[in-house]
Amino acid sequence: MDTDLHITPIAAFNDNYIWVIHNRRHAAVIDPGDAEAVMAFLRTHSLTLCAILITHHHHDHTGGNAALAQAFKVPIYGPAHEPIPQLTHPLQEGSAIRINEFDLTLAIMDVPGHTNGHIAYYAKTMLFCGDTLFGCGCGRLFEGTPAQMMDSLAKLGQLPPDTRVYCAHEYTLANIAFALTLEPNNAALQARARTDRALIADGKPTLPSTIATELATNPFLRCHLPVLHRAAARAAGQPVANDITVFSILRTLKNDFRPA
Repeated sequence: MDTDLHITPIAAFNDNYIWVIHNRRHAAVIDPGDAEAVMAFLRTHSLTLCAILITHHHHDHTGGNAALAQAFKVPIYGPAHEPIPQLTHPLQEGSAIRINEFDLTLAIMDVPGHTNGHIAYYAKTMLFCGDTLFGCGCGRLFEGTPAQMMDSLAKLGQLPPDTRVYCAHEYTLANIAFALTLEPNNAALQARARTDRALIADGKPTLPSTIATELATNPFLRCHLPVLHRAAARAAGQPVANDITVFSILRTLKNDFRPA
């Protein structure tokens, strides 16, 4: 892998991040919902686009495909089982992509739940997971089932602990606020709240996170723990049968949660 490789977020819309992998010459973008924001970044840094990587079909992740493809004629990688605009290279788990400009190979992981065909891109130390895993949270279940999302999160949770997690939205503080209602005595979560609040106050992103941080603080990766079972049972007003039920209850609670 190119040792002079950088990963930088472009802020887009209200809370999206378009991640850019780049060196002094080339750039690949992940989920470019806003073509103009990408174009401006490329101009500012004198970079040439070499690839577009898509995790799922939602417009805030794909809306820039047409303009970028017209301007740069680059490959567009994305999930094989979703309608991705201008898709040139359909992908699913078991495949991989090679970005020669960076000497970088990314493995493809199927991570359904947020959408049915959602994929993630993984290379040693880096994970681009779209809207499956967020900082201290996970994506809404627009198409998939709780069991699918739990399996997808468990798959990501098995990656090396130092893997950097590049999520597609800045939702971390709201997610932490929710997690603290479930685990108010979690010291790692309390520390994360302090750190990430300071980052946002300083105008910096809370991302990337790491798999280790998510395992220690993210309730949707911790549904097997007794403390989360108790929290789900309190919300349901009755005992919960299994981890999937816990996940489903917590995801429903999060859908309606509004930070103070």
